[in-house]
Amino acid sequence: MIMNFGMNGRETYEAIIALHPNQKAIIVSGYADNEEVDKTQDLGAGQYLKKPYTLEQLAVAVQHVLS
Repeated sequence: MIMNFGMNGRETYEAIIALHPNQKAIIVSGYADNEEVDKTQDLGAGQYLKKPYTLEQLAVAVQHVLS
């Protein structure tokens, strides 16, 4: 959700869905769940994964967002 330069994760997802309204996404961050995560999920992003996460957790999140 936090990137070094420019936009944060929510802003990036907003730009993506402006071009591709049905784009699917999951949220991955090393930081705790916060208001930005909630806002991004309100836009349509899927599950939030906190780093570190397991391959199984990633697989479940991807499967969920694609179903």
